[in-house]
Amino acid sequence: MRLIDSHCHLNLSDFNENVAATVSRAQAAGVEKMVVVGTDLADSIRALELAHQYPAVFAAVGIHPHNTQSGSDAAYERLRILAGDSRVAAYGEIGLDFYRDHSPRPVQRREFARQLNIAGELELPVIIHDREAHQEVYDIICAEKGYLHGGVIHCFSADYAWARRFVDLGFVISIPGTVTFPRSHMQQEVARKLSLDDLLIETDAPFLTPVPYRGKRNEPAHVQYVAREIASLRNIDPETLAAATSQNCERVFKLQG
Repeated sequence: MRLIDSHCHLNLSDFNENVAATVSRAQAAGVEKMVVVGTDLADSIRALELAHQYPAVFAAVGIHPHNTQSGSDAAYERLRILAGDSRVAAYGEIGLDFYRDHSPRPVQRREFARQLNIAGELELPVIIHDREAHQEVYDIICAEKGYLHGGVIHCFSADYAWARRFVDLGFVISIPGTVTFPRSHMQQEVARKLSLDDLLIETDAPFLTPVPYRGKRNEPAHVQYVAREIASLRNIDPETLAAATSQNCERVFKLQG
């Protein structure tokens, strides 16, 4: 299979000692490209370092909703500079997380809108984190839509109706390893019914490890199990699913090489 992991965090400390081995295992499993995503300034810098070190890796830079209280003018200016690098594929991950609320909601809303504007000015697609905040994420996107250049709703956790609404705004939907969990009925419906042109697959490694490795650290090589599960749900060959989602990822993020 020809695979792309559209969202992983090889920039986190979980992988400090073995990034090279992790990338090697991914490539052996057919993963041709990986997008390593920033959650604050420091690990955005690390994501870009990895993108320059490994030809299979591309970077995204931005401030996660958990970390929006660190969104200073200086941090955003540095992110703008980082985002100008040719190895940066997207701005993110940004958005709202009303499940854990690690940052106050007013701060999350303000910084989400601010980062959408920055991404628009940079003409970059965005990677959006939406957890239990579907309506507010949608409303803020609509308010800032004139500045956007498409993107992805990552680790999609809403229902099919919401998936359609985000697709109608020009976004694609990314499905993680939780689709392999027996009780993930809503996510499985989205993966089964949504147009293949609107789907990406991801690991969100080191999190959300799919069956059969659930409970262990996730890594990009495991995106193959996401592909196989969705292919089974759609009654198509895994190779067909993998090729389509890889093409979609290359289109959305304009991945070269």
